Order: sequence, then C-alpha cells, then structure tokens
Amino acid sequence: MALLRVLLFFVFLILVSGQTLPFSPADNYLIDCGAPNTIDLPDGRIFKSDPQSLPLLSARDNIQVSIPAGGNVNVPSPLYLTARIFVQPSTYKFKVTKPGLHWIRLHFFPFNNTEFDLTTASFSVTTDDYVLLHTFTFDEDPSKWLLKEYLLNVTSQTLSLNFSPMRNSAAFINAIEFVSAPDVLLYGSDLTGDFAFQTSYRLNVGGPTITSQNDTLDRRWDPDRMFLYKAAAAKPTSVSPTVITYPEGLSPLVAPNWVYASAVQMADVRVSKPNFNITWKLGVDPAFGYLIRLHFCDIVSQSLNDLYFNVYINGKMAISGLDLSSLTSGLGVPYYKDFLLNASMVSDQVSVEVGPMKDDSSKPNAILNGLEILKMSNSVGSLDGEFGVDGSRSKGNGGSNRRVVVAVGFAMMFGAFVGLGAMVVKWSKRPKDWEKRNSFSSWLLPLHAGHSSFMNSKNSYNLGSHKSGYMGNNFYSSTLGLGRYFSFSELQDATKNFDQNAVIGVGGFGNVYLGDLEDGTRVAVKRGNPQSEQGLTEFQTEIQMLSKLRHRHLVSLIGYCDENSEMILVYEYMSNGPLRDHLYGKNLSPLSWKQRLEICIGAARGLHYLHTGAAQGIIHRDVKTTNILLDENFIAKVADFGLSKNAPTMEQGHVSTAVKGSFGYLDPEYFRRQQLTDKSDVYSFGVVLLEALCARPAINPALPREQVNLADWAMQLKKKGLLEKIVDSHLVSEINPESMKKFAEAAEKCLAEHGSDRPSMGDVLWNLEYALQLHEAASQGKVEEEEVPENYPMGSVEEPKTEISQAVAAGEVHVVENSGTAELFAQLAGIQGR
Repeated sequence: MALLRVLLFFVFLILVSGQTLPFSPADNYLIDCGAPNTIDLPDGRIFKSDPQSLPLLSARDNIQVSIPAGGNVNVPSPLYLTARIFVQPSTYKFKVTKPGLHWIRLHFFPFNNTEFDLTTASFSVTTDDYVLLHTFTFDEDPSKWLLKEYLLNVTSQTLSLNFSPMRNSAAFINAIEFVSAPDVLLYGSDLTGDFAFQTSYRLNVGGPTITSQNDTLDRRWDPDRMFLYKAAAAKPTSVSPTVITYPEGLSPLVAPNWVYASAVQMADVRVSKPNFNITWKLGVDPAFGYLIRLHFCDIVSQSLNDLYFNVYINGKMAISGLDLSSLTSGLGVPYYKDFLLNASMVSDQVSVEVGPMKDDSSKPNAILNGLEILKMSNSVGSLDGEFGVDGSRSKGNGGSNRRVVVAVGFAMMFGAFVGLGAMVVKWSKRPKDWEKRNSFSSWLLPLHAGHSSFMNSKNSYNLGSHKSGYMGNNFYSSTLGLGRYFSFSELQDATKNFDQNAVIGVGGFGNVYLGDLEDGTRVAVKRGNPQSEQGLTEFQTEIQMLSKLRHRHLVSLIGYCDENSEMILVYEYMSNGPLRDHLYGKNLSPLSWKQRLEICIGAARGLHYLHTGAAQGIIHRDVKTTNILLDENFIAKVADFGLSKNAPTMEQGHVSTAVKGSFGYLDPEYFRRQQLTDKSDVYSFGVVLLEALCARPAINPALPREQVNLADWAMQLKKKGLLEKIVDSHLVSEINPESMKKFAEAAEKCLAEHGSDRPSMGDVLWNLEYALQLHEAASQGKVEEEEVPENYPMGSVEEPKTEISQAVAAGEVHVVENSGTAELFAQLAGIQGR
C-alpha cells in the first residue's frame, strides 16, 4: 500500500504539472573529454571520464589538458575545465542502438594551457553524412564557453564523429553528447530524413534562462531580452508553471512548461489605441535555410475569445488573426507553429514580430512565449560552409532537400507569405480541429515535391488531409511548399462569390478572377472547371513547379485551395494582363519598340532561369504570348506551368513524353519525335518574338494558306529580304533597322528545324539585349556603321557586358536556315491544344 501511495502521488504531480514521464534515450553517450574521473552534474547526468570513453576513440594523439587548480574561470559546468587536443585526424565512433533522431552537443572552451593555444585552433568536425563545422576557429570571446547543438536523423548502426585539424593547427573538444531524441520533435515526418539541424537560437521569451535541470530534454533556453528591438514596447509576464495544461497530442518534450509559463505582451504606452509590434531581430547566416518554431500560450487573458493578433516573419504576414482561444479551447494551453525559410528569403537576420489586429475585434494585445531558430543543412549536407563531406559544393540553395529540386537565386521574394490555414477573425472561418493547428507552413521550400503523394484516393481531387497532427506519418499540403492555403469561403469573399464581372481571363483550366484579400492584396484566382479536360495533373504540376521557383520574371504563386473538390490557384495580380492583348485583338494602345524589346528580354530572363536556375532545370512546354503577363510597370513574367516538365539529365538528353502545347508554337522536332528538350521552349519563344514584331497571331486561319502560320510566313519573307513588309505598322516610323535585324536574327535562330541548331535561352537573351542597346544608341544619335558588324555572332566573346550577359557562358551558336513548318501544321489537326 505504501508503494501504491507513492506511485499515485507521482501520478498526481505529473497531472498537475502537465509533464509526462521523462524521456529515456536509447543511446546516451556523455563524455567529459580530457577528464580523469567521472563527473556527476547537478541535473543528474553522469559524464564518463576520458579513460572510460577511450574504446570509442580512434586517435594517434593522447593530449589531455586541464585548467590548473585554482584557475579563475567563469563556466557553467565542470565539463569546460578539461579538454582533449588532436593534432592529427581523429574519430569518435558511437554504436547506435535505435536509429532515429539524435542530439550531438559539442562543448568548447579555449582555456590557457601549456600544450597548444586553443584560441588559434582551426579544424573541421564531420559525421558520416554531414559537415557540422568547417575550418572552425574560436572567434568568440576566448573567455567564454561555447555550445554547438545539432539534431540529426541517424539511420545507420554507427555514427562517426570526425575531428580534422587544419595544417599546422589542432582540434580540441571539452565534452561530447550523443543522445537519442524523441521523434515527436519533428512529428515523425519525412523532414527528419532530409535535413540536419543546428540550433541557432532557443529563447525563453519573457523569462529567465532555463537550464538542463528544468528542461525535458536537457536543453538550454536563453532569455530573449538582448534580441528585442525597442524593448520598451515589450512587457514581460509570467505565471506558475503548474497552471500550464498540455492538450492531447502535444508532448511536453517539445518545450517544458517553464517556456509557456512566461511571455512578453504589448507594453502599456498609455494611448487610446496602441498600434505597434513587438519585434525580435536575430542574426543568421544568409547561406542557409531555417526552421522557425514559435511557442504561444495565453497566460495574459482573463477570459476566452479576448486575444487575437498577427504574427510576422521578416516583415511578412505569417499568421493573420491568431486566435489561441479557438485553437486550444482554454487558457494556459500551449500551442506552437513552424515555418520554413528558404535561404533566398534570408539576409543577415531574421525578424519575428507580433502585433495587434487592425480592427476592433479584440483588445489590442499580442504575445510570444518561446522562439526557436534551427539552421537547416544545405544541398550537400553542410551546416557550415558550402562543401559537403565528400568535397561536393553547394549550389547556393541553402536549406534545400538533397533529394528534391529547390528554387535558387530568387530575384524577388514571394509577395504574401502566410502560414498554412491562416486564421481570420470571423468565427465561421476559424479551424475547429486541434490537428490543424500545428504543421510546417512551408514558405517557398518544397520539402516533398519530389515524392509525396497528392492523393487520398484515385477519385479524389483533394491534395491530402490538412490534419497534419503531431504524430501523423503523412504530411501533405502543409509540407509541399505550396504557399498559403486558402479556404473556399475566403476566395468566395475575395471574388464576390466568383462574380462573372470579376473574370479577367479564360483558359483551358478554367476562369481567372480578380480578387481582393482581406489585407487589401489584389490577386488573380484561377478556378478549375470540372468540365475541363485539364484537371488534377495540371493542378499538381502548376503547384509543384511554382512552389520551387521564384524569380522577378516568373509569376508568383501565392497559394491554393483544394476544398470540396475545388482546384483553385491564387497568383500575384498582373494588372496589364497578357502580352497578346497589347499586340492585337484588344484595341489597346500599341507598345513601343523599346517596350516590346524590354518585355521580350524579361520573358527570356524568366525562361533562362527556368532552364538553368533550378538544380535540374524546367521546360515550360507552353510558351506563348498569352502566358507572358505584364504587371503595372509592364514588367514581363512567365506564367502557366501546368504542362511543365523537369529537364532531362545529362545522361538522358531528352524527355520522352506525349506531345502537348499550343497550335502555332509547337516545336516540329518535338512533334515528330515526341522527345522534349529545353530547345522546344526556344522554338516557341521564337514565335513569340515574331508576334511581338508583327503584331499578329501565331495562327490565323482567315489568311491565305501560305500566310496562316506566322513562323513559316515570316521566315519565307526573311529569306527574300522582305520581312519588314509584315512588321507592325505602328513600329515603322520608330524601329531602328539594325535593332530589328538583330531581333529578327534571334527569332530565326530560335526557329531552326533541329533543336541542336537553336541557341540556348541565354544566347537569345544576349541577342535581345544587344538589339535594345542598338535601339537606344540610335535614339541618342550614337550609332556608327562600324559598330555593328555584318555577321556579329551570338554568344561571341566580344559581347557587350550587360548585367545579364555577363552571366551567360560565351560560345558560338551554329546558324542554319529554317526549312519551315508547313508540313507540321498540316499534321496538327489531330493534336489537342492547350
């Protein structure tokens, strides 16, 4: 009975405190390097001495150092009083009892000793698969200790931790922890196999330092005060940790109740309607992506439904109208949210802000309880530098999955980053389901675009359940990097119930509507038509492609909706519509020659990025003037990726696929051989160039037979030296002959019969830029005949060094005459266009 009473007492304590039984790691290697004896820490952990850990170490060196007795140092633990030094490469090899998530914690303190000046040590630390430190030197204050913490998914039976000193230097380590971590930290998702993580920041917002004695997984949480921007705007608050109640499905292992028991809220600035944000700014390495985890717990409200606020990351909306009452159904109940930032979105710092709603729906207040920022390994598995374990070099797409294609080199950031299932104040739109509350709201980072299933069943249009709870094994839309998830009711409101007067475009997929979001952002809403022959495949492809592509000259995908069998895509709004409308058919003011050149250059830049900017490359497969959209400044952006394909690898040479495309733009070689390459896009773009020059459709059945196909007709006239006869009459008085000649040469080369004879989009881009230079020079009266060689080759090493052309590899392009596509056009009757 006495034993039973003790057990019941402990159960009572667990229920009151909201804690679970302590996590028992399957692997628990704790080494005090250089120490002669075992050390017991106040948190109950026991670190083995160096002699006890020697079976794990393979090293030629046996240099152990310690701080002399009576040495005056300020360190948080006796672990930092001893160290082991390696002058030659050395390895600790750990046996893995249970594969899965593991912590690696490396402790450093370069104290004075007689063997080596540790402040000058330079070395690398790697595992079998990841680079943890590359040419690391202790550039911190040498009087301070340093902890490097990593979270890795270990899948093998052993893990090697390698210390490699640089030439004429040494490596050192004070203590090592290699400890199993619970899968619940990353929800048991695929993410664990794709990345390694390094803790950049772990902050107990509004509270004191939390050490391993009070944390559920021996972590350290630092105070946030030093990272607050304008600390006067923030007011710390706290409650007893015992009042924190964890909901079903949320483990205290994610964060201890001490984190949720403190917070900052908006300070009282003694104004009638406070309207400011609380901001934290934290320095980061811009070469990597980051996982940001925000912890919330309403410990400031006196009643439910009294706290709604906005959350921003890097100045962009992350959560709109966060309503903790709706999410947790109680006060003092923890909640957290994850966001992934691609390296393209990171400068040298990450800012996190919380602020009040801009309406009168609640009292103006906002809170944050905890903040974690984890650096994510790059494309070669490095957490420090651009080189992988095998010496391979990252392509600069920090934080990218090594098994999927990830966008790199963004020219501009996404216009509206919003967390998945963003919440608004209206009760009818609030999620009622706990499992909707926490998921990876992937901002531009397509974690699983290469291998996740979109479907629940073969008859369902649904992309996948939005219930991505903690312990679920399947992650769908929330982890696909799809931007914001819109509810159907949100899009109904934005488009006035899909009012026909809001239709701004009609395509094979369905109508495109002009919409206004609640924050005032104008968007283009493309709603799939159930009767359309284009359906789920194009919907999936469009999302997958645009979620991993960001460029100034590509239309940005803001989000999507797949509710109630709907297939809806939401894009940035391009106020000047498609290029085609400005060339013919709409009675709009004609574009000047300079405008047409700049638009074609912009589109070429977008296509050049598609072909070369991503790791594998993308073939658009439907390049035409209706898929080149213009914003308010007539900046061109390529749109509509429903037919796009990943480019072939070097070994493949081409992609074998059924022929798809649009009449008049289709590559004849692709049509005949059903072998797709990026040169198919080049052919289609050549037709676009002729449309811009001649202001007529690619196909016009009303014309005489020989004139129906623009590409054939224009090339026949060019051979005869008569191309100017079909140039848009609006251009006759302003077009410079040399500029037009260079432009026409580019179009001709694009339309070569064989793909191998066509230029790359980079070469086409250079030629168009050169045509623009000729036009501008002529308009300034600076063109001299000798400046324009008769047969100036594309891609020559003598090219003018414009901003873009400097990035294009130099090389001759072989020119052949286009034999025309009349035969092709005669065969097109059996192909369905897009």
